[in-house]
Amino acid sequence: RKGWCSMDRQGRGGPRRPGGPGGPRRPASPGKPGAPNRGGRPGGPGGSGPAKPGEARRSFDKKPLKEGDRRQGGDRRQGGDHRPESPAPRRGGIDARRLALNALGEVVRVKAYSTLALSEHLRAASHLTPEDKRLATVIFYAALENRIQIAWILKQFVQSMPEKVIEDILHIAAAQILFLDRVPDHAAVNEAVGQVKSLGRERFAPLVNGALRSLIRARDAGELHYPEREDDPIKYLSVMNSLPLVLATKLIEDYGLEEAERMAAYRPGERTQVIRPNLLRYTDKAFASYLDARRLPHERGTVPHAFHLTGAGDLGHDPDYKNGVFSIQGEGSMLAALAVAPERGQNILDACAAPGGKSALICELMGLTGRVQAWEVHEHRVELLRATKDRLRLDNLRALARDSSIHRPDCDTAFDSVLIDAPCSGLGVMINKPDIKYRVTEDDIQSLTALQARILEACAGYPRVGGRLVYATCTVLKDENERQVRAFLDRHGEYALDPSDGWLPEALRPRLEGGMLQLQAHIDGMEGFFIARMTRKRL
Repeated sequence: RKGWCSMDRQGRGGPRRPGGPGGPRRPASPGKPGAPNRGGRPGGPGGSGPAKPGEARRSFDKKPLKEGDRRQGGDRRQGGDHRPESPAPRRGGIDARRLALNALGEVVRVKAYSTLALSEHLRAASHLTPEDKRLATVIFYAALENRIQIAWILKQFVQSMPEKVIEDILHIAAAQILFLDRVPDHAAVNEAVGQVKSLGRERFAPLVNGALRSLIRARDAGELHYPEREDDPIKYLSVMNSLPLVLATKLIEDYGLEEAERMAAYRPGERTQVIRPNLLRYTDKAFASYLDARRLPHERGTVPHAFHLTGAGDLGHDPDYKNGVFSIQGEGSMLAALAVAPERGQNILDACAAPGGKSALICELMGLTGRVQAWEVHEHRVELLRATKDRLRLDNLRALARDSSIHRPDCDTAFDSVLIDAPCSGLGVMINKPDIKYRVTEDDIQSLTALQARILEACAGYPRVGGRLVYATCTVLKDENERQVRAFLDRHGEYALDPSDGWLPEALRPRLEGGMLQLQAHIDGMEGFFIARMTRKRL
C-alpha cells in the first residue's frame, strides 16, 4: 500500500474540517476616574510608558471544556467544585453579575476556556437584556484580565480568603470598583453582599462589605500599594499587567522593560470580530456588499480578505457561517496561509492544521485544484478539519490523523510547500483569550520549544527542491520564534530565509526582517504572530 503522500500525487480524494470559532471579541473596559484606561493610552495604538495602578484589562482560563467542544448536560467540574453546597438560583433568575460570577468560577476553578464558558452562560441566560449581557461580559473580562492585580489589592484588606466562592465574589466586585467607572461603587458592594447571602454564606457578608468599602476609601485616598518599578521591575510588570512572573521575566528578557510594558498594557479601543469571505463564492467587493445588505457594521482589515465586524454577536452560530458563506479567522492566521503563496494545482501540506482556517484559505486560493493535506495528531482534531471541509465544500482538502513530529520518508520531496503553524504558548492572542497567559509555565515553554524543533526536523524533508517551508506561531516569545528558526537553519544548510515581501500587504512590508515577520498587537493592531519563510535550495 502506498503512503498517503504518494497517493496524493495520483489525485485521490479524502476528508475535511471546520473553521475554528474565533469567538466574539470582548468590549473594552473603561477605567475608573483617576485610573488611566489600558485600552486608550496616549501615543498611538499601544501608547507608551508604564501601566498605571487601576488601569483596565482582562484575562481568563479553561480546560475540561476544550475549544470546539460543547457542554452536555450541565456543568463539568474538575479538581473540586468551587460552587456552594446550597443550590444556585434557576437560570431564569440569574442577573448580569451572577452570570459573570458563574463564568469566572468555571474559568479559574475548573480551567474552562473563557470564551466558551462565557458564551455558554450568555446563551443560557435568554431572559437577560442585551444591555445586561454586555454588562456581564465587561465585568467578567475585567475580573479575569486583571486577576493578578486584583488579588494583589485584595490582599491589603483580606489576609486569607475563607472560601473560593467568596474570593470570586470579591474579584467580581473589585473589578467593578477599580476598572469600570460606569458602575456605581455602592451597586458593586451591595450586589456582592447580596450574592454572598443568596449563596447561603451570610456569615461572610460583613467581611465582604467591610473589605470592599475599605478598598473604595483607600482608592479614593490614593493609598493602594503597588510594587515599585525601580525596585522590582519583574514584580511590577507582573502585578500591574496581571502577567505570571515567568511571562513577565520572558518578555523583559526578550524586549526590555519599556517595550514589555507596552506589549502587556495594550488593549484595542474597540473589540471586533475578524471574518473573511469564502473566496470560492465571493470577491472582497461582493462580500462587502453582502455585509452591507445584512446591516453588519464593518471595516476592511490590513490583510487581504479580512473584515472587522462590530456588534455582530455570536457568529459561530450564524446560519450563513454554518452554510460556508464566511470563516472566522484572525489576520495573523490569514497571513500564515498567504505566506505559502499557493498556486493552482500544487500539493501542499498543513502540518498542524486544526481547526482548519489556514488549510481552508489555501484550498480556496487554489480554486479547489491540487491537494492540501491537513494533518493533526488527535482524531477529535481531525474531525474539526473534516467539519471545515464539509462546511466550505473543499474537495481538495484531505484531513489525516498524522503526528507531524514523526518523519515519514514516503513524504520526502512530495510537497511544493509545507506550512507548520506550530503548537506554541499562544501569547500573541492573549488579548482575545487572556486565560492563555495564566496557563503557561516555564516547563510548558521548554516542552513546546522541544516539540517545535522536532516538528521542524521531521518536516524538513517534505518540500521539493525550490519548494517553500513556512514556520508560524501565534506567540511573541523569541525562544519559540526567531531563535527556533535560527537553530533550524544552523542544522539545515539546504534551507535559506526568503526575504521577498510580495506576499505581504504594503503596510506590513517594513515589518519584515530578512524573511522573518513578528507581528505585535500594540504596533500592528492584530494578534501577535510570527512567520518565517524558507526556501529549500538543495537536497
